[in-house]
Amino acid sequence: MLAEVVHSVADFANQALLAYGLSSSRRAPDAIHPYGYSKERFVWSLISAVGIFCLGSGATIVNGIQNLWTSQPPANIHYAALVIGGSLIIEGASLVVAIQAVKKGAAAEGMKLRDYVWRGHDPTSVAVMTEDGAAVTGLIIAAASLVAVNTTGNAIYDPIGSIIVGNLLGMVAIFLIQRNRHALIGRAMDENDMQKVLQFLKNDPVVDALYDCKSEVIGPGFYRFKAEIDFNGVMVVQNYLTRTGREEWAREFRQAAKSKDDSTLLKIMSNYGEEVVTALGSEVDRLEKEIQELVPGIRHVDIEAHNPTGPTP
Repeated sequence: MLAEVVHSVADFANQALLAYGLSSSRRAPDAIHPYGYSKERFVWSLISAVGIFCLGSGATIVNGIQNLWTSQPPANIHYAALVIGGSLIIEGASLVVAIQAVKKGAAAEGMKLRDYVWRGHDPTSVAVMTEDGAAVTGLIIAAASLVAVNTTGNAIYDPIGSIIVGNLLGMVAIFLIQRNRHALIGRAMDENDMQKVLQFLKNDPVVDALYDCKSEVIGPGFYRFKAEIDFNGVMVVQNYLTRTGREEWAREFRQAAKSKDDSTLLKIMSNYGEEVVTALGSEVDRLEKEIQELVPGIRHVDIEAHNPTGPTP
């Protein structure tokens, strides 16, 4: 019962930390954090997991070990049974709500429930579900320990139950720590989404080759994509001339070529070069927009023109 008290206190503190993390992660981007604060929920989820490990698991196991040789049968076992029964109802209802939230998140990301638990981009809902699942399991273990003590008269089943609950919480904490560690280090977005973006770019006529393509999860369902592109200059110019008309540029170049003053030709060439650079920027904007339409979760797209004769950083 003491193990479950410690577990409940740890649960309450962890839920408060997760709620604070959710609130903080919704802050708008600013000059210090231009990509926003979405990852802050990962920080507080990690702190919550460490709290489960230290307070929930560590204290419970230590208490169980200390009482292995000194434990006594509980004096009011029936009251303990009532407390466990009421707690099971409350924790069970909370677990059902948490499972529904995780199912909703899995559906939003197009993932199976099992895959979402292991690889989903929102650790907060998974943390709540696993903590509630551990709470329900811990209560069942506590109930089984009380039944064993009451049936056999041997009080050692009480601290054994406490140690089992502590180990259960330790496994949950390690699982959550690993998930949040990957999120904070910087994890790539889902492979299927990445392949869709790369295939789209490879099939675009203005793209000759792709280099140094990277992605990163910056929040639950939010990504950043970066790529260096070797642009097809012929297609960029052709697209530009198709939009603006070829005849006017052809007329200006013919007139400049007839002039005996080279400055006129140089001026036309400079204007044309500036327009081509602008056209390249338009192609970059188009690609970025179409990438975000292809995978709506991509909030930031960074496309750079690659120099095929220079080294790739």
